Amino acid sequence: MALLFLLFMGTGISAAGSPEEAFKKSFPQIPAEKISETALQGVYEVIVGNEIVYYAPGPDYLLLGQIVTKEGKNLTQERIREIIAAKAKDLPLDKAIKIGKGPQRVIEITDPDCPYCRQASAFFAGRTDVTRYIFYYPLPFHKDAEAKALYVLCAKDQGKAYEEAMTGKLDNMKFQPCKDAQAEETLKKHKEVAKRLGLTGTPFFLIGDSAVFGANIPQIENLLKSR
Repeated sequence: MALLFLLFMGTGISAAGSPEEAFKKSFPQIPAEKISETALQGVYEVIVGNEIVYYAPGPDYLLLGQIVTKEGKNLTQERIREIIAAKAKDLPLDKAIKIGKGPQRVIEITDPDCPYCRQASAFFAGRTDVTRYIFYYPLPFHKDAEAKALYVLCAKDQGKAYEEAMTGKLDNMKFQPCKDAQAEETLKKHKEVAKRLGLTGTPFFLIGDSAVFGANIPQIENLLKSR
């Protein structure tokens, strides 16, 4: 196995106490969610959001990179997929915008004004092999995104309204703003899903137990083919 990119040393000697105590003492600025052993003796996995860093208590080193076996198996990426899949259990799919009736389930976190989200949406638009569960996560620097998301959630035909939003038909903002309390509550739930998954950007997809960050169309195609 190989561990790449030594980042920096801790500020103190961590010979005493548990790895968790030593890590918090040496790296208090890093909000570790969980610390656990790895296959490498003396090296611990530290989960920070959806990211993984590694910690060696003996020399008090923080290591940034990926663990890869000699066969080319990326253990770090596998763990990240496991972390995301665990967080995605029991998502409120009844609150999502549901499009399609295909056998393959795709969970999608998107923003109506994100160009990469629109690119991915165009890819899925013509497919009949997927059922999409879509959650809106309007990013704060897209000033019209929340209004568009509410328009979609207020619509009787949410699938049609979603396509309007994602194909740019709402970009002129010439539509009736939605002030519906139920739609606002649903959008709040959508944002909570993004927060629960630890996301800071869009788009994001969960296909089976595999996470896809960004509009990585080749990766999405491969995951759909392999299922």
